Amino acid sequence: MKKVLFICAVIMTVMLSGCGFTQHATSNENQTQTSVVLSQANYKVIGTVSGESSQLYVLGIGGLSKKSLEQAAVSDMYNNANLTGSQAIINSNVFYRAQFYLLWSKTKAIATGTIIEFEK
Repeated sequence: MKKVLFICAVIMTVMLSGCGFTQHATSNENQTQTSVVLSQANYKVIGTVSGESSQLYVLGIGGLSKKSLEQAAVSDMYNNANLTGSQAIINSNVFYRAQFYLLWSKTKAIATGTIIEFEK
């Protein structure tokens, strides 16, 4: 009886536990690249902005490609920025979080950036 209870406890522990990891996309593969040479400090930092997107997989099925997940997060970041006039987003990064459970997993892409405004 003790063996049966022990085996049931081990099985329940494995079924209810999950693990996760984070992967940072450090390569600069954005489609919104702009090159600006600043000869003087003609801008000010307004703040930071972020956006996110997530996908759910059941038994490994579901969700879209990693590229579409990233693009949705970047799009959400730009929507949250509410840029006006001479504002721009710089230093944009996308990182991924994945959570795995027994039968399903969830992947989330989070895009972050810094909003600046040109003064002159």
